[in-house]
Amino acid sequence: MSTTPASVPPPAADTFGPMLRAWRRRRGASQLSLALQSGVSQRHVSFLESGRARPSREMVVQLSTALDVPLRQRNEMLLAAGFAPAYRESNLAAPELAPVRRAIDFMLKQQEPYPAVVIDRLWNLLQANEAANAFTVFLFEGMPPAPPPGKGPNLLRWILDPGALRSKISNWEEVARYLVSTTYAEILASGGEPKALAFIEEIMAYPDVPASFRKLRFEERPAPMLTVDYLVGGKALSVFTTIATLGTPQDITLQEVRVESFFPADDRSDALFKSLAAKR
Repeated sequence: MSTTPASVPPPAADTFGPMLRAWRRRRGASQLSLALQSGVSQRHVSFLESGRARPSREMVVQLSTALDVPLRQRNEMLLAAGFAPAYRESNLAAPELAPVRRAIDFMLKQQEPYPAVVIDRLWNLLQANEAANAFTVFLFEGMPPAPPPGKGPNLLRWILDPGALRSKISNWEEVARYLVSTTYAEILASGGEPKALAFIEEIMAYPDVPASFRKLRFEERPAPMLTVDYLVGGKALSVFTTIATLGTPQDITLQEVRVESFFPADDRSDALFKSLAAKR
């Protein structure tokens, strides 16, 4: 079932100007550079930010596009300017998203015998291929624990939760710090939406997850890529991942969905994935 443009509570009046200024500064743009990028005069940008001028619906979209504002936050800017939201937030199962689902299904199938999953911006698990399901059972040495009431499986919770996968990740601190810090940075870059910030506070409440995890630790000579190194039942496994996103989304759900594909980092891990596939 699809929803029409995402329902966002209307903000207080006259908030468009400060919102535009905040996004401009977040992107490190001057009024002049925004004017050049958007094709709007610097004078008009200044008037919009100060509230001396009111934007048209088209102007809101034009400026927010120039600032690469995510679709979810573009709707908030439209509301702040007194207009209805323009962008839908559809259910991934909606009929109009069938071509995208077919593409995702193809990607998941092509990734076999290696795992691939579909997640949203907050690491909620939406879909998985057969290899990912088998990998999950292998890591948990059985079925994973039931998620908290009202919530579904979540990859980042699994990694941070002491009762889930934390003890099975040899380089847990390095992996956890990287995932928390990059997720937090992405949330801030997308405007610090309250639901997303609440998710960060939730995962930071797990035992032994320090506040310093919000910032990535500087290393002078980091490795070319960060692997996740597991030790499960005496078997060592090392993986890295790639993340794919839709190139031209015009729907909030499609902009925020990601396909994460897992690859073995060494021959031993490759053999283990293939043995899991053979057992299926």
